[in-house]
Amino acid sequence: MDLRFTPEETTFRDEVRTFIRDNLPADIRERMRLGYGARKEDTVAWQRILNKRGWAAISWPTAWGGPGWSAIQRMIFLEENQVAPAPELSSFNITMIGPVLIQFGTEEQKQRFLPRAANLDDWWCQGFSEPGAGSDLASLKTAAKRDGDDYVVNGQKIWTSTAHHADWCFVLVRTNPNAAKRQEGISFLLVDMKTPGITVRPDNKY
Repeated sequence: MDLRFTPEETTFRDEVRTFIRDNLPADIRERMRLGYGARKEDTVAWQRILNKRGWAAISWPTAWGGPGWSAIQRMIFLEENQVAPAPELSSFNITMIGPVLIQFGTEEQKQRFLPRAANLDDWWCQGFSEPGAGSDLASLKTAAKRDGDDYVVNGQKIWTSTAHHADWCFVLVRTNPNAAKRQEGISFLLVDMKTPGITVRPDNKY
């Protein structure tokens, strides 16, 4: 097995390295070089620069704004982005909600959310884990009951990284408490974080 990069892949690495060198804002690069974590505004600024180049949604199909890269190209980009050093792409936007919407979303949902997710116009967070259940999603108790065209959601989530920054949250909720198996009766909702009744409590210990 030949594990060496092809000439085309080496050329691609040079292209990525040059683009990052020429387009990553100097103040962001310096903060990252000194070991500081990326601020929200750093991540937003860099992802928008990449999105303008067509490089933000690295694993998405070209029909939805992705670059159409191979797995090797994605690896090369991620490595060069880290070495630069540059802020990481928003994983909640790019590797989590984006692919789910592409695979299962309605056309309306795709048109509404995907371009904004790629450009970080919406910052997404994940609402999966719960107090008393941790990451055992089969034990989740957050419930959603249908009320006309709406769902009324009651419950708590923990470990919701960057929730204090988020505009939207993708949330797992129990919509059928009588399902035969605990793993069944769970739905995936897109929740506007400005919805009345939502309280975000950052953990200031860390």
